[in-house]
Amino acid sequence: MIKNIIKQTIKRENLIDKNDKIIIALSGGPDSVALLHALNSLKDELQIKLYAAHLNHQIRGIEAQKDALYTMKICEELGITCFVSSKDAIKYSKENKLSLEEGARKLRYDMFFELKEKLNANKIAIAHNKDDQSETFLMRVIRGTGLDGLKGIRYKREDGIIRPLLDVDRESIEKYCEDYKLNPRIDKTNLENIYTRNKIRLDLIPYIEEHFNSNLKSNISRLCNMLYEDSNYINTKAKECFDRVKNEDNKMIKFKVDNIKNLDYPIKSRVIRLALKKFIVDLKGIEYIHIDNIIKLLNGEKGQLIDIKKGIKAFLIDDEIIFSKELIKKDIEKLNVYNLPKSGFIKIKELNALLEIKSFEKGEEELKSDKYTKYFDLDKISSKLVLRPRENGDRIKMLNSGTKKIKDLFIDMKIEKEKRELIPIISDDKGILWVVGYKMSDDYKIEDDTKNILKLFFKKLS
Repeated sequence: MIKNIIKQTIKRENLIDKNDKIIIALSGGPDSVALLHALNSLKDELQIKLYAAHLNHQIRGIEAQKDALYTMKICEELGITCFVSSKDAIKYSKENKLSLEEGARKLRYDMFFELKEKLNANKIAIAHNKDDQSETFLMRVIRGTGLDGLKGIRYKREDGIIRPLLDVDRESIEKYCEDYKLNPRIDKTNLENIYTRNKIRLDLIPYIEEHFNSNLKSNISRLCNMLYEDSNYINTKAKECFDRVKNEDNKMIKFKVDNIKNLDYPIKSRVIRLALKKFIVDLKGIEYIHIDNIIKLLNGEKGQLIDIKKGIKAFLIDDEIIFSKELIKKDIEKLNVYNLPKSGFIKIKELNALLEIKSFEKGEEELKSDKYTKYFDLDKISSKLVLRPRENGDRIKMLNSGTKKIKDLFIDMKIEKEKRELIPIISDDKGILWVVGYKMSDDYKIEDDTKNILKLFFKKLS
C-alpha cells in the first residue's frame, strides 16, 4: 500500500528521475526507516542509486549512539552505503544563538548538502509524512502566518530536497515497519507532552479527529495543496511585476514609488519580499510588521530611512524607494542654507515644510511653546538668522550647563545618521538658537528683563 502511494506521489510531483543518486536522511525512526526500505525495494524499477546519512546530535546520550548503530546495521542489511557523523548540537546552538531545534536541523542539513556535493548526488529524500504536514499547518496557524506559510511542507524544493512520504500517514508507516519487521528506533521525547509540536500531535489533532472531523489529516493535506497552487499563481504575478518595475545593481534595488505604491497588497508585499531576497536568501525573521513599515514608507517624507532587519535598509529618496545593505550617503539630500527674514514665511522645499518668523514686544502675545514652536529673546540675536544643515563642530548651550556637540546630542537622542542631515538648525553668527524639533539653546532664552521676542514656528505640509 505504502509503495503504491509513494510511486503515485513520485510520478505526480515528478520527484525522481532515472539514474538519480538519492541521499536518504536516516534518523532511525519509523518514518525514515520506512522510506529507506520502500525506496530500496523500488530502486530497480525507478533505476536509482541510494545512499543514507545519519547525524548523531549528541543530545540523547547512549540512545543516540544506539540510533547510529541501528542505521548502520539496517543499511548493511539492505546493501546501502551509510554515512554517519556526530556533532555537538547543544554547543553549536549556543555558539550560534539558535534554538536547539534550529541548531540541530542546520547541522543535519549542512551534512546532507555536503554529502550531496561530494557524491554528486541529485536529491535528498526527507521522510516528512501526512501527519507532519498536519502538525506543521496547525502550528503555523496558531503562531500566525500568511498564505505562503499555510502551503505547509512541499513535496520538493529547488535545492534537491524531496519528500516521497508526504501522502502517507503515520499509522500506515508504523504498520509497514511492523509488517516488514524493521524494528525502528523510537525517540521517547516525541511522546513527551512538553513541546508545541508534541502537544499538537498528542492532544490537539486526536481531539479534533474525535470531536469534529475524523478525516482531518487528509483535509489539511488537500488544503495545503490548494493553497500552494493559489500562492504559486500570486507569486508568479508578483515576480512578473518585480522584474518589470525594478532597477538594480550589485549594491541596491530601486523602485519608482508610483510603480508600486498603488499595487494590490498581495502583489506589493511580495514585490517587497523579492527585493529583500536579493540581500538575504532566507527571509525567516522578516515578519508582517517589517513589510508593513516599508509600505508605510512609500507614503512618507523623502529622506526617510528604516532599518528592516539583518542589515537591510530602505530609503525614500526623491521619487524612489531604495533597498540596500550600505548607507547611501551621497544620495541623501541635504538641506540648503536659507537666510531668514525678520518677519514672514519661508518654504523649506527639501522638507516640504514652512517656517514662520514673527517679532513682537513682550506681552503682546501669549507664549505657547511646544516641540515645533519656540520663543527667543530677540535682542540676544546678534545678526541675521539662517536655517541650515548641521556642520562639523556644531555645539549648543544646554540648560544651566555647558555646551554640547550636536553630534553627541543626536547620538543621545538615538537619531539615525541619515536623518541628521535633514534636521534644520537655526543659528546666528554667535551660535545655534534651535535644533528644530529637538533642542533650543539656553543662550537665547527669554528672561525677566526680555523686551522683544522672536517666535519661530515650524510646520510640515501635507
